[in-house]
Amino acid sequence: MSTAPSSIALRRKSGLLVLGWPDGSEYTLEAEFLRVLSPSAEVRGHGRHGAVLQTGKRQVGMRAVEAVGHYAIRIVFDDGHESGIYSWDYLHQLCTQKDVLWAKYLEDLAAAGASREPAPTARSLSEQVQVITIAPLSQPRN
Repeated sequence: MSTAPSSIALRRKSGLLVLGWPDGSEYTLEAEFLRVLSPSAEVRGHGRHGAVLQTGKRQVGMRAVEAVGHYAIRIVFDDGHESGIYSWDYLHQLCTQKDVLWAKYLEDLAAAGASREPAPTARSLSEQVQVITIAPLSQPRN
């Protein structure tokens, strides 16, 4: 396809990327979807090493979208990932095959026994637990 989108809108608060195409079609892609299907080597694999299943990305957001020449964009995610270069062809494939690609991702997650939910961190656990220390009671007097 290699035709550039006619419009790209990042909706940071809702975590959506809205792409308009010259044929009048418009697609909305979620941050999690874009993150787990990033075209980066971190996700697709390095050299002979296979793809790495991305887990715990349900709450990921997008900070920015940057142009890469006249052929792609780079998305900066709030989990620090920013190495994927999304060509116009790849973005169009994500738009038109979203349901199939998402179903495959969910199947892969289930097969791996993994989750879309982020793993709890020690900090978040300590914020939900309150420890109370009580001095021992003295022995009753006769």
